[in-house]
Order: sequence, then C-alpha cells, then structure tokens
Amino acid sequence: MPSPRTAFHDLSHYVALPRVSGLALSPDGTRLVTSAATLNPSGTGYVSALWEVDPTGEREAYRITRSAKGESGAAFGADGDLYFTSSRPDPDDEEDAAEGAALWTIPGHGGEARVLLRRPGGVAAVTAARDADRVLVTAGLLPGASTEAEHAQLAEGRTKAKVDAILHTTYPIRFWDHDLGPERPQVFALDDGPAPGVDAVPEDDPDGQPGAALPGTTDRAREVHLRLLTGDLPAPLHEPSPQVAPDGSFMLVGLTVPQGRADLREGIVRVDLDGGGTRTLFDTAGQEAHAGPVSPDGSRAVVVVSEITSPTTAPHPRMHLMDTATGELTPLAHDWDRWAQPVAWTPDGGSVLVLADSEGRRPVFRVDVATGEVTRVTRDDAAWSDLVLSPDGTTAYGVRSSYLFPPELARVDLASGDVTRLPGPAERPEVPGRLEEVETTAEDGSPVRAWLALPEEAPASSAGHPTLLWVHGGPLGSWNAWTWRWNPWLMTAQGYAVLLPDPALSTGYGQDFVQRGWGAWGQAPYTDLMAITDAALARDDLDAERTAAMGGSFGGYMANWIAGHTDRFRAIVTHASLWALDGFGPTTDAAFYWQREMTEEMGQANSPHRFVEDIVTPMLVIHGDKDYRVPIGEGLRLWYELLSRSGLPQAEDGTTAHRFLFFPHENHWILKPQHAKVWYATVSAFLAEHVLGQEPPPAAEHLGLAPPEAD
Repeated sequence: MPSPRTAFHDLSHYVALPRVSGLALSPDGTRLVTSAATLNPSGTGYVSALWEVDPTGEREAYRITRSAKGESGAAFGADGDLYFTSSRPDPDDEEDAAEGAALWTIPGHGGEARVLLRRPGGVAAVTAARDADRVLVTAGLLPGASTEAEHAQLAEGRTKAKVDAILHTTYPIRFWDHDLGPERPQVFALDDGPAPGVDAVPEDDPDGQPGAALPGTTDRAREVHLRLLTGDLPAPLHEPSPQVAPDGSFMLVGLTVPQGRADLREGIVRVDLDGGGTRTLFDTAGQEAHAGPVSPDGSRAVVVVSEITSPTTAPHPRMHLMDTATGELTPLAHDWDRWAQPVAWTPDGGSVLVLADSEGRRPVFRVDVATGEVTRVTRDDAAWSDLVLSPDGTTAYGVRSSYLFPPELARVDLASGDVTRLPGPAERPEVPGRLEEVETTAEDGSPVRAWLALPEEAPASSAGHPTLLWVHGGPLGSWNAWTWRWNPWLMTAQGYAVLLPDPALSTGYGQDFVQRGWGAWGQAPYTDLMAITDAALARDDLDAERTAAMGGSFGGYMANWIAGHTDRFRAIVTHASLWALDGFGPTTDAAFYWQREMTEEMGQANSPHRFVEDIVTPMLVIHGDKDYRVPIGEGLRLWYELLSRSGLPQAEDGTTAHRFLFFPHENHWILKPQHAKVWYATVSAFLAEHVLGQEPPPAAEHLGLAPPEAD
C-alpha cells in the first residue's frame, strides 16, 4: 500500500505521530530531558519515554529509557541525578507487581535506572530544589494514616476487602476525568536512610535487601523514606504544585480554603522543609492566589492573585511579589493587560520570565522586577510552554508549537530573542496547507481575529473551499497552540478550509475582551463568531454555501447556541457540550465556580436548550460517559430533545439526520488512538454527507471496523 501524501491524509499515520511534552534542565545546564509518546504495538494507547536533547543543538537526541509501561515526569536533582516516575516492574524484584507509578532514578554519572521508592497508590510527581540536595514527592495518603506504614496497612485492607467506596466530607469529589479520593494528595520530603524507628539494613546483608551491597561489589542501593510535610494543613490539597526555594529550605504550596456552601478558594502556605512547620502567607477573603517561582535568594516569590469572580466580574489574575517571610504583597506589572504565568527568575533576581497568551500566540516575556517594565522576548508565531532557564541566565529552553508544527524543543537567546530549533525526538510532519490570519470588527467595534487553515491545492469548485468554523473550548483560552484533538490539517487534507477564531472571552486580547463575554455567552461570543465568519466567507477562495460549525466543551456550547440561532450552516458538530445550563451547573465537577459566573436568570437566558425547536440543521452529538467536567447528562438530554423537539423533519420511523456518537469509556477528551480515529472518521463522514452532499460511507468504515473480506 503506498504511503499517504502526508500523515494527515491517513488517520492511522496521524495517530502514530510522536508527541513531545515536558522539559527538564540539569543544574549545570548541560543536559535537557524531554518526553516523547509513541503508539504502542497494539495501537490502543501511547507509551512515553524520556529522551536526552543536546542544549547546543549539535548532537541528535537519544532515548534514555525504554519500557512497555513508559516513563514521565522528569526532574533533575542538584547533584545531577535524574528522577522520573514509571509503572514498569523493578528488574531487581521478581515479585514486583508494579501497581502504581514508582519513583525511579538514573545517577548523574550514568548507569541503569533503578527503583528508588515504591508505595501503595504510587507516586504522582517529583520536584527538586535547584541548588540543594532536596527532593520532594507528591503522592496520595489514605485518611487516618500519618505514616507510610499506616498508609500501606490501610491500602492492603481495602484491597483484600475489595472495597472501592469513598466517603467524602468536603467538595469537590471529582476533577475533569477522575474521582477524587480516597487518598488525599500530600507533599513529602524524600529523605535518605530508613524511616525513623526502622532499623537500617546491615551493609553486609547478602540477601540484596534495599540498602545492601551486592556480594563482592560496591553497588549499594540508596535507601530512602518519605517524610510528610503537608499533614498539618487544615484541608486536603487538590493538586499540589510545590514551588521549592533554590536552597531547599522551604516550599510554597497551595492552601485549599473551604468557604461553606460547597465553595472554596486557594491560598498559599509556606512549609519549612527541615522542621516541617507551616505558615500561612495568603488567606484573603474574596481573593485567590497561586504561587509561582521563588527568587534566587529565597526572599521573594512571584504569585498570581485574582479577585473571586462574580456574575458581573470576570477573573483578572495579576502578578505580585510576595515576601516569603511575611506574605506581604507588592504589585508587579499591573499596567500590563495580559494574564501572565510566571516561570523563572533570572540568576541576579532582577527579572522574571513569564508566558502569556497574546494576539493568537503565547510568547516569552521578561518582566523587570524593579520597574514592572515588560519586554517581549520571542517574536515567532508560536505558543511556548515548559520554559527552563540556563544557570547563567542568558538562555532559555522550552517547548513551542503553532498550527504549523506540533510541540518541539527550542532555545531562546534572551538578549536578542533569536530562537533555534533543537534536534528532538520527532521530526516536523509536513502539513497539507498554509496558515493565514483573518480580522474583522465586531458589532460593538471590538477587533476580532482568527487563524485560517487553507488546503494546499486550489479549490476544486469555482465557489471556493467548503469551510468549517471551529470554536475553541475554555471559554478562557485561545487558538494559539497545536492540538492533537482538534487538528485542522486533517480537514484541509480533505479540501476544507478551517476557521479558528478567538471571540469574546478569549485570552490574549486584554481584560475588556474577556469581560464583554462574561456571563453572557450567547451574546458577544456569538456575534463575534458570526462577524469573523462573514469576514472569512467574503474571500473568493471560500464557499459561503458549503459550511459547518464545530466545537467542544464551551465550543460545543457555542455549536448548540449557533444551531438554535441560525440556519446558515449545513451541519453542526457538538462535542462534550453544555446544553441545559440549569442541569449542568450543579453536576459539573466544580459547581462552585459555575455559580460565580452566572445567576439563575443569566443561566436561563444563555441556555441553548430553550431554542431546540428552532434547530433545523443536522447535528452530530459526541459525548464520553466518563466526562466529569460536562457530565453525560448534557449529551443525553441534548440527544433526546433533538429527536423529540427540534425542527428538523423526521422520517416515518421517527429518525432524523441527527447522530449521536457515544464513547462509554472516554471522558472529556477522546484519548485512545483507536477512538480518535473513530471520532475523526465519523465527523468526516457526517460533514461529507451534509456539507459536500456525498453519499455517506458504511458505518463500519468510520467506526474503525474492517469490512468483511470477499469470498
């Protein structure tokens, strides 16, 4: 069988493309480590491996781990040892069942990876201080346990009794795609030697026990134990992301503050890493704060503070400098109208590197700590993430992507802004088309822009390319980075043009742009989308008659709203979408946040379900049963009301042109590669039928089922 023109012309080739993510830099700046996920042999999942990348760009990247279970979460210790997590079995333990991820290490001087720590429930993440021998581990601890021994005993009891019930006393109980509990996330210090009260293993023990040297060798395994650091916090942590002082003396971590009536907010607590004492630095009613990096001398940290939102006030996160001893805050760059994510301090403590959405990109910025002056460092049309800084502060490394290429590693000269692509684990795939920008003016005079992905060939029809309007999720987000789940090049390979607009509520265009859509999803966001669609379809190379609208999550909400407010599109695809806001609000995983955005009256006014009888456009509904952010009830109610109440004509047997693609074991995201193929194939078949007027292929073809062989 001949190879496809590009990977985007064949779904099997597309899902097999390697996927790069994450970045860690060794303390001396000589080693970069990233993760690359590749398709497993059965084609039913991805397996990640760690790769080493040359910071100078002179040598090719090479793979440093390999296992069927995969590895992730790389972090360097101050001594150059590399830590990571993996569920692969320990080669030194024949009885290792490998349940849950263990903490592994590769010595800085080289050698085989070895298990450093395995525990019931596994290890979630590892963090290390830059300048000190201090390693932190994030892991779950069962209620009632204060030591690892107690945790292991409780875990064994639940396993033997085959109990998986969870008793909750706080909210929330779910997050995105997984249940919370019964373990509560905690942060531990990784200390050398046996736990207090546990006798050390004699060095001459011949049985190969942890800590023992192998007979006739000096190969002595390192013995470690966990010391609980966050057990005194008043409420369980949700997603601990410790910010460790460079000297390893303390960390800043989020503080969950219950407010009653199932509401909560986030504060900041300082934890001493030697004695384990805690001190609350931020706990302010009406505000939330999130800790960023700690300064080189440990005296300050960059934190992001935002007022608690309300139905009339959108979020407005702004940077502050926090005194790490007192918690005192000093505003930083409050005149800059962007939402910043602080990443790293320069070695002299004079500047902070931040990332921020801006005009359909996500550049690297430098913020002067003394003056608050903001300087844009990178000028490429890319979205940056996972930024790390060289020890001398002259160079940054990061993962960048755009709609022209998937995530890749690059180096930034912080003085000139010059960007150099580094040889990484994967080559850039050729995309079948080109990318342009479209701009227009909204009803209220606000500028609105979009990316437009166009096929490489000229339109097959004199009317122009059939066109797809894609609405991003969030809604607080931007079409500025490569996406594997909503990839426009799969559609340009079929001859479609794909419009990717940033309407009201999108980030990167200033606070007013967010505010104009806050609590009013069916107003400015909708009219912005129609305005930018009109501007795009005014082009000679786009066909204004053959169009469809598509979106997921908030984008799915907008697809539903569009369906009930215009018949201009030939088809609508709505994925993981909000339909009836009265039912969605109390059942989503973070209902307290939803209650801050809309009153009951606002929810009713902006709920798409009220307009079901006006829907005359065929809709493809897609939902995963394990979606906790937009629960399956939204998809079920949408499907029932489309069939029972929409204005689309029905056949004598009660069927309509509407379709429902249901994934029993997927969540908000369709992650399994075989299901991603089904998703794209089903969408393509639906669009071909209704937008292009083609005969739909047999269901087996777009459900990933091989047709029967001929006799």
